[in-house]
Amino acid sequence: MATPETPYDAVLAAARDVTKLECALDAEMLGAALLGSVYAVAETDRAAAVREFVGNFLSATTRRRAASATTIRTVFARLVPDAAGAAGVKIGSTAPDWSSRLGQVRLTGSYAYGDVYGDQTSYLATFAYDDDLGGPEHAVVALVDHNIGITKDVFVGGPAERILGQVRQMCANDELTWFREEDPGVLRGEVSRHLAITDGLRELPSEGSLATDRALVGARLAVLPAPTSVVAPPGDDPIPADRRTILVREFLASPQARRFGLDSTGTSDLASLHFCLSLVLDHSASLLDPDPMRWSPAVAGMFLLDWVHRRAVLDIDDAAMLPAVVRGWAAYAGQQRNLPAAAITQTDTAIAEIVPEFVRLYTTGERRSPATAAVAQLLADGVDLNDPQALDAWIDANRQRLADEQS
Repeated sequence: MATPETPYDAVLAAARDVTKLECALDAEMLGAALLGSVYAVAETDRAAAVREFVGNFLSATTRRRAASATTIRTVFARLVPDAAGAAGVKIGSTAPDWSSRLGQVRLTGSYAYGDVYGDQTSYLATFAYDDDLGGPEHAVVALVDHNIGITKDVFVGGPAERILGQVRQMCANDELTWFREEDPGVLRGEVSRHLAITDGLRELPSEGSLATDRALVGARLAVLPAPTSVVAPPGDDPIPADRRTILVREFLASPQARRFGLDSTGTSDLASLHFCLSLVLDHSASLLDPDPMRWSPAVAGMFLLDWVHRRAVLDIDDAAMLPAVVRGWAAYAGQQRNLPAAAITQTDTAIAEIVPEFVRLYTTGERRSPATAAVAQLLADGVDLNDPQALDAWIDANRQRLADEQS
């Protein structure tokens, strides 16, 4: 076989047996896998890159008359209907019988399941064609990671009944997971919102079928009702000052605060206490899905082992108090959300286990951002951060060292 001259020739070569497939679903999965290579290597907006590729492919292959070429054109046009030229692609006269079933599915069920902490939610939707030419009933599963704010993986497979049964049984056997039927509009909105962020990542998660199934998942989401929920635009304060005040006041009056010596009469260092609580709330506000009551072993690890070192300058009193604040807040948050006792205990145990590493990172400063490191040095040198002249004098005295660190 001759070496393909263009990427479009390579696609045509890879799709040369598409007409031999048994049903529309098989063809859609093949088409999605071929487009997955475009999605995986794109350097900017991956969904836009796939859309542009399909438009260019349809333009470049207009005169191809082989049955495999006309068929894969139809598959791509159904998978990415908003690509340039997709609306004008017609089913060829030599196309397989299943060609008219491409994309012709109906929703048969929509569900959600996840961990009780709220770290991750998986959304599952099942779809069916009207007859065997379309293919079997199948499931679309999308994993949303609320800690990093992306759709971390997607999967299309079947039989739908088997996948749904396995999920139900898994959740029934684990008290730290939940399962429910989900509104299809909510499902579409949540998966699409987080998938848009995934599409813009410079690097994709290394495992799973995200790239190979992305185009087909997008086509299936488009079948669902439009989302009805409204997400606050970026820039709005997710935890306003008045709510912060109420949250802190209620926490300090709680049994969990008293247990860790954090109530108003239990500590003499109120400045450090309130600073640490502000960091807890700032971290929650920094997440794509901000919820100050959502704490888990994973969230605590992100906060104590990464975020706080990059974003805050702690003195020795703050560093000594912060682990207790996190333990108290996590226990309080778990109680507010009615989490199982095992889940609250698991989080507390995890925090206690990572405290030594938190202390080490605080001591070495190895995860400080350049800005945080500079502020820490200013404070160590006794510079008043509210004195512009003192700041200018310090910068002049350390200009060469700062330049060397940035080079």
